[in-house]
Amino acid sequence: MSETESSVDPAPNPAEFWEERYRSTRGEHGRVWSGRVNAAVEREVTGLTPGTALELGCGEGGDALWLAAHGWTVTAVDISATALSVGQAQAQRAGLSDRIRWIRDDLSTWEPTSVFDLVTSAFLHSPVELPREAVLRRAASAVAPGGRLLVVGHGSVPPGSKLSHHDHDGPPLPTAEEVLSSLDLPEGWVTETSALVDRVAIWRDGSEVTLVDAVLRVRRGTVA
Repeated sequence: MSETESSVDPAPNPAEFWEERYRSTRGEHGRVWSGRVNAAVEREVTGLTPGTALELGCGEGGDALWLAAHGWTVTAVDISATALSVGQAQAQRAGLSDRIRWIRDDLSTWEPTSVFDLVTSAFLHSPVELPREAVLRRAASAVAPGGRLLVVGHGSVPPGSKLSHHDHDGPPLPTAEEVLSSLDLPEGWVTETSALVDRVAIWRDGSEVTLVDAVLRVRRGTVA
């Protein structure tokens, strides 16, 4: 190995990175995140008839718990056992354990084995290796006829984020239109939402910031 090669840091292991993130950055409440449903998910799912749902990159389970509380039967997948344990504990406290199946797996290689009425992915961005476009294409394949795929992402870089510096699969912060194009959906899909949506949030330092969400909701056609 040359001197130049030996000076290059190896790429972080995604599982180790996210475990460390969820273990080391918890707040006083024992979580990294708020535990509340993402605003775009609540807005886009409210009014849909509950059925089966798959959430990819569920983290500590804020969206999965909200879906379960609103009548959905949820399969929630994340790479971090620590994050999942937070969600499982909250599901137990809320009496929702029988409505959520928690799966620890790496979305880079995980394959869905059934179809769902709703497949969601909120803020599936990563400063370490993640083939996001491939993951989302597999997500689309898991949507049942007549079901929906909902993808929510950052439309602009949040304060202090490292997302603008990563060089992974596709644009780091794609627009809803770019996500739709990358899915390469066959005929029969209908776009129901494709938008950049502003929302006001209280940031980690207590300041008020305006964040931008890129929101895509598409419906798969029914079988003729």
